Amino acid sequence: MDKATVEQRALINKLADEYADELNNLGVRVSNLENKVGNVKFTGDARLRYLYQNGVKDNDDSWQYRIRLRGTATINDRTTATLGVTTNNQGFGDNGSAQEDEIAADIIKVDYNFGSPNWMLTLGRDTDWMLGGSNSYGYQYGDTIDLAQLKYNNGKIGVTAAYGKLKEGSGFFAGGLDDADEMVDGVKMAYGEVEGYFGNGSAAGVYYANFNGGDWFGTQTDEGMVWDRFNGDDLWGAYASVNFGSKWNVLANYEHVNLLDGRETITGDDSADVWIGKLTYGKASMAQPKSWDIWVEYIDAEDGAFLGGSTNSWRFGNYMDNMTSWGAGIDYVFAKNAMFSVMQSFATDTKDGETNNDLEKEQTRAQFQFAF
Repeated sequence: MDKATVEQRALINKLADEYADELNNLGVRVSNLENKVGNVKFTGDARLRYLYQNGVKDNDDSWQYRIRLRGTATINDRTTATLGVTTNNQGFGDNGSAQEDEIAADIIKVDYNFGSPNWMLTLGRDTDWMLGGSNSYGYQYGDTIDLAQLKYNNGKIGVTAAYGKLKEGSGFFAGGLDDADEMVDGVKMAYGEVEGYFGNGSAAGVYYANFNGGDWFGTQTDEGMVWDRFNGDDLWGAYASVNFGSKWNVLANYEHVNLLDGRETITGDDSADVWIGKLTYGKASMAQPKSWDIWVEYIDAEDGAFLGGSTNSWRFGNYMDNMTSWGAGIDYVFAKNAMFSVMQSFATDTKDGETNNDLEKEQTRAQFQFAF
């Protein structure tokens, strides 16, 4: 409800007439009574996607859907509270009953602005949180996190400091420790970032993350139980996102990952690098029907560069490092709040060691997204 009903307006006016003097004496504006009525906003989105990689994802396993609902309440002029739930990514090939499909709370947070538009304190659980910031590629992580975060942004400089716990690996939300894809779930992280904004939507930033391990997980193999844990010690990265005119954007993103003591890559190193470049023409906006964009990207990732988080990339999380790969895609808004996207990898090669046949199988993704 965005506005007061007729009955509510009548009650507000009656109270205002009766108690206007008392309220004014207390320094309270009568008009604020109406602003506090109907202060909850509900939004949501739905996604249907098709993922294909020969011999890895096909038939019913290729189809997934996700539905998310959000409610944001304005507590006062400094504080908002948000609650969001998600179905997670549900596969059409899953054989479980409807009762087994997990619905999870992926947003439970309070935002406080200290009375200034430049400051924002966030406490609780947030989603779509990107390691590297919203202007970066989001190679390592772009999903749910439990955190305390303080941000300052005056339109020219942005500073972020956060401490939190990563909640989603490259598999399903909050999975168990018996799944190697979920070794990121529960990893604690201290994070800082400094960004500069240069007008026309251009930005550049540097960031650092220090990881505090994670629980050991066991994987059953033919040789018995194999135990492992999260590999990352810390990382630093930098990005630049530059807009040229109203149509072109160039993104460059670099990250250097240091592994835990005793961990080595295929080449015997205790660290790994990833370079990412992306060129985009156009801008697809869910609010603007018939808007579109087309893009091409290149990734050069050493073995060990990807730590297993739920990446913001469209690519499959199991095949994100020890590779060089091109990708291309298009986004088209065919109606207000409705978009169709297609992505395709090509010229993918193993970077070091023996050829990984599964990694080199090209990836295809197509999806519909709806906002409401």
